[in-house]
Amino acid sequence: MIDTAPYASKPEHSLGRLHGTGPSPTRSEFQRDRDRIIHSTAFRRLQNKTQVFLQHEGRHFRNRLTHTLEVSQMARSIARALMLDEDLAEAVALAHDLGHTPFGHAGERALDRAMSPYGGFDHNLQALRVVTLLESRYAEHDGLNLTWETLEGILKHNGPLLGPAGKPVGRYAEYGLPRGIEEIPTPADLRLDSHASLEAQAAAIADDIAYNAHDIDDAFRARLLVLEDLVDVPMAGPIVREVLELYPAIDAKRQAHEVQRRLITRAIEDVIAESTAAIATANVQSAEDVRRAGTTLIRFSPATAEAEQGLKTFLFDKVYRHESVMAPVRRSEQVVEELFARYMATRNLPGVWGAAARAAGDDFAAAAVVRDFLAGMTDPYALNEYGRLFDARPELL
Repeated sequence: MIDTAPYASKPEHSLGRLHGTGPSPTRSEFQRDRDRIIHSTAFRRLQNKTQVFLQHEGRHFRNRLTHTLEVSQMARSIARALMLDEDLAEAVALAHDLGHTPFGHAGERALDRAMSPYGGFDHNLQALRVVTLLESRYAEHDGLNLTWETLEGILKHNGPLLGPAGKPVGRYAEYGLPRGIEEIPTPADLRLDSHASLEAQAAAIADDIAYNAHDIDDAFRARLLVLEDLVDVPMAGPIVREVLELYPAIDAKRQAHEVQRRLITRAIEDVIAESTAAIATANVQSAEDVRRAGTTLIRFSPATAEAEQGLKTFLFDKVYRHESVMAPVRRSEQVVEELFARYMATRNLPGVWGAAARAAGDDFAAAAVVRDFLAGMTDPYALNEYGRLFDARPELL
């Protein structure tokens, strides 16, 4: 077993699982979590869920599964360099998008609007629902029966949900905690006012790095950008100028890949250097010290954090809001909202889902069933359901 730092999460000190299991002679508790996630139905569905560009548009664009695998690889790299538990970082990374809807963030926004009378929709909470309630693989219990540390990382990898005064913070400050969080069965309190482990923080920042680098790559493939568009863009610009100077004669595809490769490498190296210093300054000596530190310790340096925000702003304006992206996004949002409305009006969901919706005691309970069913759909399944209910197939391209 690889030696880890004192502040790393220790599988032998895990707070355990909701349902007891015997020890494994070959795997740590966090390795078992990783394996359970990989073998889950929800994980396989990620291959047919949109990342940014709708999955119909070409097999070479990233989907939720390829994005998740890339985040996992980066999280492991960061964890290894900082002597953290690589398996926990990988488990959180592999599970972090299990709660996402069809059609990417467009579907999430649409489902959140549709669910607004019933408490809204939160993809991190939905991921917890998937791994604790909705997966039905085991003979003795629902869910994947993951360790407390992995559950904590899924919910809190982006930071605490509550501040020191017990009030919601960050994305939850305006509307409060997501409805239903108290219904999640866990082996111990998830401590919504504390930070998650360093492994979960590594998964979170790996997600940011992957988004930036790979959305640029997909934008090149979609012909929304060329390298020269990035020359003056924060974070990417200096690397683009460097590559164009070093390799002016190679083809544009190779130049673009070289930019992507260097962007990922330098972002990860920046995170490792900054996080090493932050951990030393905070003087954390255990995973519990990390939770009590009161700040995120796996992070970009201030200069890189500012540049990264500038890159995000550029991508938002030039890629995510480009009309060729937004036109199918608007239509996919309409699909999700119309499916939700029809299911709520008729309770006409397939199989056990329809039975559960019809047996619901009130609209709140019915909406919860519809939410779980809709969030679990792949893009193609959502379109097929739309065709079944409306006798029409929307054109998303």
